[in-house]
Amino acid sequence: MEFKIGKKKTKDYTVIIGCGRLGASLAGTLSDEDRNVLIIDDRKESFRKLPSSFGGLTILGDGTDIEVLKDAKVQEASAVIIVTDNDNTNILAAQLVKKWFHCEKVIMRLYDSHREFICQDMGIHVVCPALLTMFEVGKILHEEKGMDTK
Repeated sequence: MEFKIGKKKTKDYTVIIGCGRLGASLAGTLSDEDRNVLIIDDRKESFRKLPSSFGGLTILGDGTDIEVLKDAKVQEASAVIIVTDNDNTNILAAQLVKKWFHCEKVIMRLYDSHREFICQDMGIHVVCPALLTMFEVGKILHEEKGMDTK
C-alpha cells in the first residue's frame, strides 16, 4: 500500500485493529500527526468514535480474518496496534499479523496480564492496563511517601 502525501510517497503507515475508545483515540492522534492510518473494526457504528478530523482509512471486518488483513495490507504496515475489547481476539490477531504477515512492530493490549506469556517469545509488544495502573499508583504512593519525610 503506497500513500501519497503532497509530492512525497511513503509506505509508512499504521494499522489499528479495534475502533473502541482507545483505538479511535490512537487513530485520531496519529492522523492529526499527518501519519497514514488504517483502522479495522467489525461494527460499522464503532467508526463514529473517530474524531471528525480523522483523515485515514477504515475497513469494516474482522481483524482476525486473513482476507481482511490482506485487504488492509498489514504486511506493509510499519506498525500494527491491536486494541479490541477481547483478549482472545487480540492474541489471535497479533499472532496472525506477526507470523503470517511478518510484521516487525506488533503492539497489543491485554486486560489479563497472566496471559502475556502466550506471546512472550514472538516479539509482540504487550500493554496491560492493570499493570500500568499498578505501576503508576505505586509511583504516586512512593512520591507521596518521599514528600512526607522532607
